Amino acid sequence: MATPTASVQLYTLAKEFTADMGGSLDKLAAIGLTRVEAFDFVGRAPALRQALDASGLSAPTGHAPLLSDTLWTPDGEIPTPAPEVVFEAAATAGIHTVIDPFVPAERWATREGVDDIAARLNAASEVAKTFGLEVGYHNHAQEFVATIDGRTAYEYAISQLDASVKLELDLFWALVGDQDVVELTRGLGDRLLAVHVKDGIKLPNPWAPGGGDFASTALDQRHAGTAEVPLADALRANDAIELAVIEYDNAPGDVFADIAASYSFLIEQGLAR
Repeated sequence: MATPTASVQLYTLAKEFTADMGGSLDKLAAIGLTRVEAFDFVGRAPALRQALDASGLSAPTGHAPLLSDTLWTPDGEIPTPAPEVVFEAAATAGIHTVIDPFVPAERWATREGVDDIAARLNAASEVAKTFGLEVGYHNHAQEFVATIDGRTAYEYAISQLDASVKLELDLFWALVGDQDVVELTRGLGDRLLAVHVKDGIKLPNPWAPGGGDFASTALDQRHAGTAEVPLADALRANDAIELAVIEYDNAPGDVFADIAASYSFLIEQGLAR
């Protein structure tokens, strides 16, 4: 199999990264990582690029909203940046693939909603090409609730996407969505650019009917290879995967030690380099 490169989603260490960008990146480099996945980069792209360069790291992928008109913040909804603004910032930071990280569950509930998501991804991809970039989508579990034409809303959306649109499969959330994670990984073929390497104890899909409220702080997430997600089999199921991106929504202990443990699993199992 082709060996993906290990990375880490910087949201995992959001508090530490915001407090000390350079120091946090230096700690990741000391673990052995050479790649990271950016978040919230639009307003700090030059500083991010400078810190990455200083630490000897790069961010081939980054998360930013592309498919929603507004973005939730603790102070209320605000308009999302125009795609051109996002892509200009991505280019400044050295990001090649901009990945939308979340579309609310209600938009995945109907054919019309999913058609709109796919159309927006295709349109964003065309704009990204003018910057020499590409776009992708990162799932949670709401994409696997509705069924359209005998397929999950996620699979239906993929059937509507241009071949240039990439996917980043969050393996933990796909399991929470009651998917056969290994078969899903295999079936996504060449458009599967990256996976989120995340392990933990499966919970009922919080976006399914009767799923109830949940908080990320209540998630029982553990070091890669120690819980219920078939990470190794999934990574071996698709040779197109270029990036194995470590992420915790709720790190169980010291975040840098937790990242190091998952990185060691990937390297020792020959699942990433």
